[in-house]
Amino acid sequence: MLKIVEIALPKLGESIVSATVVNWFKKVGDKIVFDEPLLEVTTDKVGSEIPSPVTGVLKEILVSVDQEIEVGTVLARVEVNQESSVHSEPLVKCIQSQSPPEPVYAGTCVDIFSPAVLRLAREEGISLNTLRKIEGTGHEGRVSKKDLERFIDNQTKPCTLVKKDALLEDRLQMSGMRKAIAENMVRSFYEAPHASLVHEADVTEVMDLIAKEKQRFFDTHGVKLTITSFLLSALAKTLQQFPMLNASLEGETIVMKRYVNIGIAVNIEGGLVVPVIRHCHERNLVNLAKNVAEISSKARLGKLSFEDVADGTITLTNFGMTGAMIGIPIIRYPEVAIIGAGTVQKRVVAKEDDSIAIRKMIYLTLTFDHRVIDGIYGCEFLSDFKKHLESFPSHF
Repeated sequence: MLKIVEIALPKLGESIVSATVVNWFKKVGDKIVFDEPLLEVTTDKVGSEIPSPVTGVLKEILVSVDQEIEVGTVLARVEVNQESSVHSEPLVKCIQSQSPPEPVYAGTCVDIFSPAVLRLAREEGISLNTLRKIEGTGHEGRVSKKDLERFIDNQTKPCTLVKKDALLEDRLQMSGMRKAIAENMVRSFYEAPHASLVHEADVTEVMDLIAKEKQRFFDTHGVKLTITSFLLSALAKTLQQFPMLNASLEGETIVMKRYVNIGIAVNIEGGLVVPVIRHCHERNLVNLAKNVAEISSKARLGKLSFEDVADGTITLTNFGMTGAMIGIPIIRYPEVAIIGAGTVQKRVVAKEDDSIAIRKMIYLTLTFDHRVIDGIYGCEFLSDFKKHLESFPSHF
C-alpha cells in the first residue's frame, strides 16, 4: 500500500530553533534510501546534512535553497511502500491522501521568535510587546517573518528614495552561514542587555613557560602549547566559584550548569564557528591543549557535527590572535556571558614596590547579560580569573 509521509526538520541541538537550507541533494521524482543525505542546512553554529528517515520516492519539495525554516517545518513529502519504510517517527508523519494537508493555525502567539523575525523587528523599530500582539500563522501560532512583513506593510510610514550609482559599489549575497550568524547575533543583542568589563592581567610567567616548553611539549604530546589552553584552565577554575556566569536564561529561569563546557571561537572560511570543549573543569593543561587542537582542526576541515557545537555554557573568543588589544564580544544566546582575550603585549608596568618593569600583559573582557549578572559580580569574577591566570607554576 502506497502512503505519503512528510519529512520535517529535526531538532538540531540545544537553543537551535531554525536553520537555512543550503542545498538539496535530491530532486522530485528521485528514489531516496533510508539514511542517505537528503539536504544540507546551516545554522549560526555549524552546517550539517539531514539524512532521509525513509525509503521511497521524493514527490514534493516544500522548502527552497536559502530559505530559513524552523525546527518541525515540513521539508518534503515522500511516497513509501509500507509503514516499515518509516524509520524515524519524530521526523515523519503519514498522511491519508496525496493532497496537501490543510494548514492548522493556533489561536494565540507563543512568546518565541525566530532570529529572522527579531532581526526584522529591530531594523523596523518594533518592540517585543508589539511582536507579542501580532497574530501568528506559523508553527503552533508563532509569528513568522511573513506575518511581521504583513504587519509592517499595513503601517503607514514615509519612504525616502535614494539614487545610487551601481558602478560605485559591489554587492555580495550573504552565505547561509553568514546570515545564520547575523540572525543569532541580532537575537542575542536584541533580547539581552549587554554590559562589559575589562581587566588587565600579567601573563609574563605563562608566556615564558610557553616559550621554554613549546618544543618539548610538541615532541611529547604532538600538539602546540598556546595561551588558549591556559585561558581555558583558568576560566574553568574561576567559573566553579561563579556559577551564575556558567548558566543560561530560559524565560524567567536561570539555569546554572554543574559542568563547564567552554565554546571557543574558530575562524573558518565563511565565518566563525564555536565548537565546544566539554568538562573543562576536569581536564589538565595537556588534555585541554589536545582538545583545542582536535576540535579546531575539525572546524577548519568542515567536519564538525551538531554534537560538537552543542551544550556550551560559556564562550571564549581569543581575538588577540589577530592583534586586537580589546574587543567587546556579543553573548551567544542562550548563554549569559562571553570572555574575550586580547593580544599579549610588552608594556612598562609600575609594580607594587614602585619599581618599573617590562611585563607581558593582556586585556580580558567580560560581556554579560545584565538581567542575570550584576556589575559587582562580574568585577569579582574578572579579578579571580586574573589571579588564576597569573598564578600558574613556572614549570609542568
